[in-house]
Amino acid sequence: MKTDWRRKEAAGLGVAVTGVVFALLVFLVGLGCGWTQEPPEVEARAAVLEEVSTGEVLVSQNPDELIAPASFTKVLTLYLVFEALERGTARLQDPVWVSEKAWRTGGSKMFIEVGKKVPLEELIKGIAVVSGNDACVAVAEHLYGSVDAFVEAMNRKARELGMARSHFENPHGLPAEGQVTTARDMATLARSYIQRFPQALRYHSMTEYTFNGITQPNRNRLLLKDSTVDGLKTGYVESAGYHLAATARRDGMRLLAVVMGAASPAVREREAHKLLNYGFRRYVSVAPPDPSTPVKVVRVWKGTVDQVSLFPQAAHPIILKKESAQGIRWESNAPDWVTAPIQENQVLGEALLKSGDAVVARINLVSRQEVPLGGFFKRLWHSVLQVRWTGWAHWGKALAGVGAGAVVLLGAIGWIRARGRRRKRGRWYLD
Repeated sequence: MKTDWRRKEAAGLGVAVTGVVFALLVFLVGLGCGWTQEPPEVEARAAVLEEVSTGEVLVSQNPDELIAPASFTKVLTLYLVFEALERGTARLQDPVWVSEKAWRTGGSKMFIEVGKKVPLEELIKGIAVVSGNDACVAVAEHLYGSVDAFVEAMNRKARELGMARSHFENPHGLPAEGQVTTARDMATLARSYIQRFPQALRYHSMTEYTFNGITQPNRNRLLLKDSTVDGLKTGYVESAGYHLAATARRDGMRLLAVVMGAASPAVREREAHKLLNYGFRRYVSVAPPDPSTPVKVVRVWKGTVDQVSLFPQAAHPIILKKESAQGIRWESNAPDWVTAPIQENQVLGEALLKSGDAVVARINLVSRQEVPLGGFFKRLWHSVLQVRWTGWAHWGKALAGVGAGAVVLLGAIGWIRARGRRRKRGRWYLD
């Protein structure tokens, strides 16, 4: 009996130890995958995690530290390329002549040949996929005539986008004195780039690229590890370390993780992925009400029409922590009646996103039509009708309206009678 008891005790202890080990493993794996509730510490000099459609910052770590941008610079170069395509001053099939300056550019290359012409779209692939410095110089000279003119345009665009702490000296990111950026500025650039030119992601999501018989892999290895990742750009210079801007879309929400100054390519990938996983597990995107669908019809007093529909204003998705999104619902907060005149797009109420009794978001409800005042008699009649609809509290207004109308009518009658008497007296003297 004693032996059986000891065996049972040992078996129970074994089960307990197994459970503890399993729980510890789950905890450690969760840390590595961004399952924690608190924002994770990032093993890099600086980092930012943003939701792309709103620009809402979900995680930031030293976001304003000045760091050499390295090949992050190429996102701004491609921004100007896609702007030229949008304006129609360039086309994807345009042949781009390769100068000796472009051919001689050091660092990572797509291996274009001096004196040859390369379609602009191939240069875009060479920049986005294999980080070709030679391709950056070629497109800069093609679009602006010289690298210097192109760099001036880069800095103008950076200021326009609000990248207040960034400055660029070349189109590729090779080390240059005074060339700096921040994780916040690069997130601003990348977010604007993705929003304005979503078609660019079809190039950034390519896992490899072949040109002139040479196949090179995309340096963003997260593309091979996570099918939801579809961009964006890596970077490295010795003075700054390893950078990665990674973007992914899951369940209708797109996140952007910017990691700068990591110790190795593996670390930048791990930390960027950790940020993305944390964001997707911690937050949810709630669609706003459809701005083309009215949410309420309200009565209009004293107007040319008797009712008006209220529409939600166009709005970005609402980003909520998942625990706040439990049992959420939209409610309208608007009066049952309004009084003319009403301006087009006048705010007449709110759509409230509620979690329990708490309001977590508000969107204005507006009239899509202008409603002028109705005629005198309609206004007078509506003053009386309002009593029935809105109660005794409005008797004063109704009586004031009736009284004002009566005064006007009596005045008009008196004026007509007086005018008649004057005409009679005039005829008597003329006789």
